[in-house]
Amino acid sequence: MLEKLDAIEKRYDELNRLMSEPEVASDIDRLQRLAKEHASIQELTAKYRGYRATEKSLQETEALLGQTLDKEMADLAREELETLREQRERLLQEIKAALIPRDPADERDVIVEIRAGTGGDEAALFGADLFRMYARYAAAKGWQAEVLNSHPTGIGGFKEIIFEVKGKGAYSRLKYESGVHRVQRVPVTEASGRIHTSTATVAVLPEADEVEVGVDPNDLKVDTFRSGGAGGQSVNKVASAVRITYLPTGMVVICQDERSQLKNKMKAMAVLRARLLHIERQRQSQEVSSARRSQVGTGDRSEKIRTYNYPQGRVSDHRVGLTIHNLPGILEGNLDAIIDAVATADRARQLEAQLG
Repeated sequence: MLEKLDAIEKRYDELNRLMSEPEVASDIDRLQRLAKEHASIQELTAKYRGYRATEKSLQETEALLGQTLDKEMADLAREELETLREQRERLLQEIKAALIPRDPADERDVIVEIRAGTGGDEAALFGADLFRMYARYAAAKGWQAEVLNSHPTGIGGFKEIIFEVKGKGAYSRLKYESGVHRVQRVPVTEASGRIHTSTATVAVLPEADEVEVGVDPNDLKVDTFRSGGAGGQSVNKVASAVRITYLPTGMVVICQDERSQLKNKMKAMAVLRARLLHIERQRQSQEVSSARRSQVGTGDRSEKIRTYNYPQGRVSDHRVGLTIHNLPGILEGNLDAIIDAVATADRARQLEAQLG
């Protein structure tokens, strides 16, 4: 890592020299390119220089302690040593974080899709539990969660529910929830008291804007129909539900939770653009397979990531081997401990990949 940082520092000094040359200053395009690169490594270079200065001060203080000092001076030196060690560790962690390429989607709003997997009605009930868990997590973060489309069951579950979460950094946290979630419990519909295993899949997609993901209107087939399920007097009376088919792939998006046909169409288009962006991001990730292998479950909806065990009151995340014996708290939306652990492991693997 230090060799990589030395190379970055040399490049920073080289950029300073190049930008001061008259021929570069007169070439606006080149100057802008160099200035952009300069800005991208300026903070990292400053932290590295601060780290080196701290390391030097630490060595000098350790050498001072090796000399004969009176008690007061020795105590001051030991106190200074502890402060310098803490400062060195903090700078080291900041440097490691700065070395990892930042995901440009991290600050975006997200669209979350939950679908019942194996387990019938119990899987649908589990899907509803997951939705409530994420809604509570979003509320605790000060984010807004809004349902875009849902297919409820008669006993309170969801065969499918798609919702939007708006808030700064939503994708940076929720992206680690993509995958298969498994529940082990006695179903409310089971009379014999046997423990069943059911699953639900979660997909977390960063939202895309219209400019970023262009969709040709000629590639769309838009149908309207009367919505079904809960929704008041408009249900089955007004054709407000919207079904959009993306003809190049056959992808279908349905939105019917709003009474306004226009609002349903806007929401359906948001889901479509998010899915198309997700497909493009996956394609780009596969082109850099070594980086993809370094990631920790941030998009593969076929990966079994977590088990919620009701009899033992525990939640286990299989990606990092973490088990928390607080199932009720997790279902109330207290997800930070799990997400922090997975995010830390992800950053460590990305750093390893960066350093080769």
